[in-house]
Amino acid sequence: LGWFIAGLGTFHTWEYIPTAMYRPNALGLDSFLLDHSWQYKFAMSIGFVEFLVELYFFPWMKSWRWFNHLGLFLLIAGQIARTVAQIHAGHNFDHLIQEYKSNDHVLVKTGIYRILRHPSYTGFFYWGIGMQLVLSNPICMVGYAAGLWYFFWDRIAVEEETLVRFFGEEYVEYRKKTWVLIPGI
Repeated sequence: LGWFIAGLGTFHTWEYIPTAMYRPNALGLDSFLLDHSWQYKFAMSIGFVEFLVELYFFPWMKSWRWFNHLGLFLLIAGQIARTVAQIHAGHNFDHLIQEYKSNDHVLVKTGIYRILRHPSYTGFFYWGIGMQLVLSNPICMVGYAAGLWYFFWDRIAVEEETLVRFFGEEYVEYRKKTWVLIPGI
């Protein structure tokens, strides 16, 4: 449970810091992403409830095993990927898909973006799965993987259309040279 609380605190703090660094005019309490969707609140609540129910009825399920180490690795690696992506993108990063291209918006193709498209989404995908592995939550692990996959499958499709509209052939070529490390996307 300690890793869950530490992971949540770290995640929300590092959602705020890049906004403070690169987009201070957009800074507010919502920059922590504490209240960004009912789905997120529901998922976090269900993960916590599953942990407590299984701890009460099946305490042996909550002993630390090999997959918890894998979960901790995914949690940390996912957080690092997301944070590095946000910081490297600087003022070009926003929590919302933009409808209009601002004059200073550039296509970031260096750093982590040289290899990965949507590294912040990839990071969050593995962060969420890692959280459930750390908690030894088999039901939520499957649910999170499916829910996050669908969310990012849909969101990335919309964002890619937008980026093609913003950057044209430059983005089409960039897309050919980079990966999204979420299976099937």
